[in-house]
Amino acid sequence: MLVSHPVLQRRFHCGLLLSAAAALTLSPAAQALQRVTLRNGFSYDCARQQPLADGRIRLFLDSGSSSYIDLPATEIASIATLPDPPKPSAAPATADVPTLLAQAGAEHDIDVELLASIVHAESDGRATAVSRTGAKGLMQLMPGTARSLGVHDSFRPEENINGGTAYLDALLTRYNDNLALALAAYNAGPAAVDRYHGIPPYRETRAYVARVMTEFKHRKLQLAHQQTTHQQAAHQQITQMAQNSRAAR
Repeated sequence: MLVSHPVLQRRFHCGLLLSAAAALTLSPAAQALQRVTLRNGFSYDCARQQPLADGRIRLFLDSGSSSYIDLPATEIASIATLPDPPKPSAAPATADVPTLLAQAGAEHDIDVELLASIVHAESDGRATAVSRTGAKGLMQLMPGTARSLGVHDSFRPEENINGGTAYLDALLTRYNDNLALALAAYNAGPAAVDRYHGIPPYRETRAYVARVMTEFKHRKLQLAHQQTTHQQAAHQQITQMAQNSRAAR
């Protein structure tokens, strides 16, 4: 899938201009994940499989039913069951995630709906999420990245969100506010983006970029609809008050 690279106004306090059909949850794998390795060396981690009538295999990439990839069975070289991911040593204290996102967004001048979209894609809002590669927390920080950002405990929502937002801010600066490139670097690393001079040709990364940007667009449209509805209700109330005032004279 081709993904365009619009340069949007800092920091995306506007409508998003991308539509996409692919979706992929990259974080917190369910138990008993299977790694499907293709003959070309690429691999997918899937929650379950489903044979199709046309000789293809449908790989469901998370526990839901909307994120999947259909592949010819002949392309599959091997299938292996992965061990369960490590569990956090202690549950983090409860936190007001929307407030933390709003604070981090204000500090770094990044739209809170963009941050919420990343949290949704990365961890589905679970502060104790751990990916198969060891990324942790709401914004799925890798241990090395967390250390470089001064995050001591990635399972603490405030530390994770502050660190993840600071990292996204640095990537946006690096790629001149090109959201697609920043998201690709957040997922695959800046080295991969620089190597390919754009979004790397990894299906997983392209699906991730599409998912976050589509979620961001949905949230902005929903927010705009809510604001319009509120304005219409306020206008109707003022009109009714004016009519009642005239009738009382």
